[in-house]
Amino acid sequence: MDEPLEDLPLFSYQTTSSISESEATTPLKSDSSLSAAINAWGEALEAQGRSIHTVKAFTGDLRLVGKFVGTGQPINQISTSDLKNFLDWMLNRRGVSCSPKTYARRITSIKAFYRWLVETGVLQEDAAAPIAQQSVISPLPEVLTQEEVEAVVKSAELMRKGSAPDARPYTLLKLLLDTGIKKGECLNIHLNHIDLNAVDGPILFIRYGSVSKRYKERKIDLTADWIEAYQEYLKQYEPANQLFPWSPRRLEYLLEDIGKAAGVEKHLSFEMCRWTAVLIDYVNGLDHDRIRQKLGISKIQWREVGNKLHRLAEKNA
Repeated sequence: MDEPLEDLPLFSYQTTSSISESEATTPLKSDSSLSAAINAWGEALEAQGRSIHTVKAFTGDLRLVGKFVGTGQPINQISTSDLKNFLDWMLNRRGVSCSPKTYARRITSIKAFYRWLVETGVLQEDAAAPIAQQSVISPLPEVLTQEEVEAVVKSAELMRKGSAPDARPYTLLKLLLDTGIKKGECLNIHLNHIDLNAVDGPILFIRYGSVSKRYKERKIDLTADWIEAYQEYLKQYEPANQLFPWSPRRLEYLLEDIGKAAGVEKHLSFEMCRWTAVLIDYVNGLDHDRIRQKLGISKIQWREVGNKLHRLAEKNA
């Protein structure tokens, strides 16, 4: 969903060897170079527990400012006018496409950098304060209408109960529409992640191998309809470990086949099922924090997701 980041500003780090010893050891002053200030800010962000990707993105945005004003420029000599000229250059004169989302993020990076310089007492005045923050309204995702949901579920049910019964399409589709899980999460489900005998009812565990993503792990209730299809699916396919031991593309084709058989013109996909599932919960009045936890997203991420759901609900009312 997110657009790719530009390689040069986001991943061109100054190596340690390119930083002078005095810059690396001397505390920042108002006349320190922009280069030294960026490196100090990056270290501060890391100390705050920011991910390496966030640090690269934020400091990369400031290094792009350095390409415009000069990385050796003292930070107290970079004016608001310089920053506004940089933003105009990046948007209109650089010759490289800059999307509204990228432009807004770079403004955020600049403002965060100068706010940090003032808060730490390096600068007395915030040169970025007069620059207005840009908000970006992301396009709404495409979702299924209630009639389309009924059509694709019926289509998958016909495949399940047809002359050559196949429970796989229904098991995949209904799981996505019931749980709102992402494609990667679906592909990573192992049979031991499904507990039909849990104390509070059958549940699906969403697991992550990476320690940095453990906060996304969660339990999601499973419906009786899905469990019935799941048990049929196990008898038909006898998966040994993974719930769906096929390639991502094969499962994408399977969803496309369900949509075509249902006569739905939209391109049925993992992403469409995820947004449709969460919109159904939202419209049905499920507590917003429970929806957020079900999706495995942070409170900060929920701000954008919740905004989109509100707009989708109004649009589809």
